[in-house]
Amino acid sequence: MILELHDVCKSYYRGKNPVRVLNNVSLQVEQGEYIAIMGPSGSGKTTLMNLMGCLDVPTSGKYILDGQDIGKLDDNRLAEIRNRYVGFVFQDFRLLPRMTALDNVALPLLYAGVNLHERRERARKALTAVGLADRMRFLPSQLSGGQCQRVAIARAMVTKPRILLADEPTGALDTAAGEQIMDLFQKFADEGMTIITITHDPEVAARAHKTYLIRDGQLTGAPETPRRSTAKRSSEPEPHILPAEEPDTPPIKESAPEDAIIFPEVGESHMDALTRQFFASDGEGGQHEA
Repeated sequence: MILELHDVCKSYYRGKNPVRVLNNVSLQVEQGEYIAIMGPSGSGKTTLMNLMGCLDVPTSGKYILDGQDIGKLDDNRLAEIRNRYVGFVFQDFRLLPRMTALDNVALPLLYAGVNLHERRERARKALTAVGLADRMRFLPSQLSGGQCQRVAIARAMVTKPRILLADEPTGALDTAAGEQIMDLFQKFADEGMTIITITHDPEVAARAHKTYLIRDGQLTGAPETPRRSTAKRSSEPEPHILPAEEPDTPPIKESAPEDAIIFPEVGESHMDALTRQFFASDGEGGQHEA
């Protein structure tokens, strides 16, 4: 079992009044499962993703990730867990606008302590795997929405995570680009990657092995939905996808540098607190080259 939630609750304060967003959520996910969590706006699905991605911790209940009780970890340990175990794909891509596609993809490896040559090589392979070998030196502003999302997927996969978390991954894309992204997810799932997709789109959810519903902070199983055919609709060759591998990063250390990473390229209005804590700290601050 890679992920377990046991009666997890999450509350935030509005003034002095607590507002419960998640209410006794329980979920178990096996390694290699592909699940979708559906729900309307305000249902708690993004809060649930933040908890599963170790961007937040439960108010009560237990979250066990690969045998570790996440609620007992400090911020530095949570950052290490995120960098080692979890790859994130967001609806709005979260790419740094002044960095090339190559350097955006290489960035998590910088904070994982990988040397320059290796992180550039791994980033090249990841971009090639999502069909962007000819766009490595392009800035996000020079790419289409579908291409930006593929860069984000390459960045999520470059550290060889155990889990891929996707929050509305096709929400900002047209139909054709969305189909390409879901085809990539299907490839990863077929190769054994654990994928959790947060979505309101039944077409996206239909690709998953299991679907859950969240409403008013409560998670329930959804009725079985026929899986969509994943056959290609054109003769265009499929991009070669890197096989999912077990992480080759060293075991997590008992301590981590205390400083939080502040990305130099983007102002606070473009990079919120969650994204600033997205990768593990190298403890040095300042501007880095990926």
